[in-house]
Amino acid sequence: MFQSILVATDGSKLADKAVSSAIALAAESSAKLVALTVVPRYARDYYDGVMILSNEEIARIEGQSVKAAQTRLDEVGERARARGVRVETSAIVSDVVAEAIIAESKKHESDLIVMASYGRKGLARLLLGSETQHVLTHSKLPVLVLR
Repeated sequence: MFQSILVATDGSKLADKAVSSAIALAAESSAKLVALTVVPRYARDYYDGVMILSNEEIARIEGQSVKAAQTRLDEVGERARARGVRVETSAIVSDVVAEAIIAESKKHESDLIVMASYGRKGLARLLLGSETQHVLTHSKLPVLVLR
């Protein structure tokens, strides 16, 4: 049914539900699993509400974030391999999380994107945005959303 499934995770408990479902689906389909975490870039502008840091300091902070993300992804990889699933992991830095998810799904020739949604409504959704909604409306692939 599926050859390659991409699961996007931020390490949260809700995202872990998506990871578990993606692993199970990959195991049932004999599909490769691509586990992805997109680390947002560190804000570089005073108007973004952050302290101005040197480029070296920003690179160090982003590097630490990627390393922490890769540690979480390594755990996902262990869980997947324990179920007999072929797995690749990817931790990338990007300002546009949803677009990065879509780009990675194309890069890995995925047949399905699996991700979680917090289901925020009203003002919270307006203020926080919805990466899941963006993926749903811009991806040409099927997207399985778990709550």
